[in-house]
Amino acid sequence: MIKSMTGYGKAEVNLSSGTITIEIRTLNGKSADINLKTSIFPKDKEILVRQKIADSLVRGTIDVYASYVPNESSATKKINQGVVLSYFSQIEELNTKLGISQEHKPDILAAVLKFPDVTDSKKDDLITEENWPVVNAGIDKALALVNDYRAKEGVSLYNDVTSRVQNILDFEDGVEGFEKERIDTVKEKLLKALDDLKQQPDQSRFEQEMIFYLEKLDINEEKVRLRQHCKYFKETIDSEPYPGKKLGFIIQEMGREINTTGSKANHAGIQKLVVHMKDELEKIREQSMNIL
Repeated sequence: MIKSMTGYGKAEVNLSSGTITIEIRTLNGKSADINLKTSIFPKDKEILVRQKIADSLVRGTIDVYASYVPNESSATKKINQGVVLSYFSQIEELNTKLGISQEHKPDILAAVLKFPDVTDSKKDDLITEENWPVVNAGIDKALALVNDYRAKEGVSLYNDVTSRVQNILDFEDGVEGFEKERIDTVKEKLLKALDDLKQQPDQSRFEQEMIFYLEKLDINEEKVRLRQHCKYFKETIDSEPYPGKKLGFIIQEMGREINTTGSKANHAGIQKLVVHMKDELEKIREQSMNIL
């Protein structure tokens, strides 16, 4: 069964220092356009992550988010005592040189605590070789959820486009119902035009020209090819795991036959059916752009 290129998956990874939440969102795209919208993953793992995503999701615009929430113990910042003592002693030395009273030591300490580098906010690397397997498993879980989402969307896509292809075939069957009437109408128009000219042509030559003219309006080849393209569409969507691109080419060929039928129709009833076929094909084209 086909898959949609629209998907979403979310997984949480519990580390000793906190929780990493991984989210993957996908939309349609011509290739695997992977955007890692996070700096959590180590640089030496980014290529592996990208390859894993490309292998699993194949194609689409893929945005990967990862956020980190530390535990309470990990979130507490530590005071760098050496830096505080250095700042404080320098300020006391300045106070002595400038003859400033030492009565405001608590105020000085409060000010020093706001200085740069006083609190150690630098975290150790979140992802290490030891906890990487856990993070990797979280990525796998998010990808699996994306693929589940895509598969469910794919069922709706399949039902929609295949039903519309069948509608086109039904409209094509309707065209055949107008064939005799169309030919008779064309003949009548030609005979009337000839009668209006008050001319009496050579009957044999007239019949040859009539046959030649009707052959130019013949749409049997277009009908046969359109049915073949519709059949190929159904075979492709049923047999290939990722048929999206190929279906796009088949849709182009279907459109070509429908347009040619319309240009040769010369009949109001057939023209209406051609409009219906074009409408169905356009909806198929829009939906197929999201088929993986």
